[in-house]
Amino acid sequence: MVSEHASPLAALGGADGGGQNVQVAELAKGLARLGHQVVVHTRRDDPQLPTEVAFADGARVQHVTAGPARPLPKDELLPHMPAFGRRLAEKWTADPPDLVHAHFWMSGLAARRGAAGLGVPLVQTFHALGAVKRRHQGGKDTSPPERIPSESTLGREADLVVATCSDEVEELAAMGVPRQRTAIVPCGTDLTSFTPEGPCAPRGARLRVLSVGRMVERKGIDTAIAAVARLRRVELVVAGGPPAEQWQDDPEAVRLHALAADLGVADRVRFLGPVPHEQVPALHRSADLVVSAPWYEPFGTVPLEAMACAVPPVVTAVGGHLDTVVDGETGVLVPPRDPDALAGGMRRLLEQPFRRAAIGRAGSERVRARYGWDRLAREVATAYRRARLPRTTELTAEAAS
Repeated sequence: MVSEHASPLAALGGADGGGQNVQVAELAKGLARLGHQVVVHTRRDDPQLPTEVAFADGARVQHVTAGPARPLPKDELLPHMPAFGRRLAEKWTADPPDLVHAHFWMSGLAARRGAAGLGVPLVQTFHALGAVKRRHQGGKDTSPPERIPSESTLGREADLVVATCSDEVEELAAMGVPRQRTAIVPCGTDLTSFTPEGPCAPRGARLRVLSVGRMVERKGIDTAIAAVARLRRVELVVAGGPPAEQWQDDPEAVRLHALAADLGVADRVRFLGPVPHEQVPALHRSADLVVSAPWYEPFGTVPLEAMACAVPPVVTAVGGHLDTVVDGETGVLVPPRDPDALAGGMRRLLEQPFRRAAIGRAGSERVRARYGWDRLAREVATAYRRARLPRTTELTAEAAS
């Protein structure tokens, strides 16, 4: 695997630390449990990091020197991908892998360069698409201009593109990626940690709504704050973003603190900063609802984690949320960027504790049936076998089906 900015060893909640880190780590461990040998190549962002770190039996991280050995925003990494690719080529020429799975578009560029001429199948997962980001963020999109054309080329040339939701398959088709060379394997959740039973984070008497994730504008935390301002006796706990003592150095954190103050709910909005992933299940279990209100979402693991803990999610009807949350049965779907609709969805569940509990139980059952990492690792292994088929064999099989 190649995951240039999202190491499976990284802490979550930073500007570039989120669901991709978890997905890469859990798929690697799941594939290793099936007997595969997995190496995750990620960029060295600290000079003290060892060259190689084992993080599970059969799964290890190799830190690749490409650019300065310090943290860089992912949108500044493109100039260092040629060096990343050259390092991979040196490794793989001496010891070719059976298959390469690139995570994110820049990883795809490095992987393609590293595998050139080796006859190694290439699998691509984008995790997010530049065309979708540009559509929703417009001029605020900080992605390099090369992103959209590069993704189109990578998608068309890959032996298989593993998408995380049905909405992404439609976007890929619009980019010219043949449907017969796509497969859907959603993200998952750790069913041993995210459970209805277990420790619960401390809480007070107010009804608690929880938001978990990176503190970036498109995640819609401002919509959640505005929705809470429309409710009484409800607190919003925000996990993610800068540490409490550093929030004044983060423009988005400053904006959200100011919004809470302007709306008169500063005393009902708590910003926790980054929370270690192992503490997140207890935080979920402390909540009455979990809210995830992004403008767009390539997949979105937070609703899964909430459902696994039997906590109903109220989420925007975008991207992967449309696959994971069954409206009215395992959670509530609302339009994006609509505080009134979000407040209404939250209010209906907060005022009906028995319905809230029933939705929580149904969500837990759905996640356990569909989104465990062992099942998803088996689906990825099946996708890899497809990717190793010659293109003519693949097309013949598709026609026969």
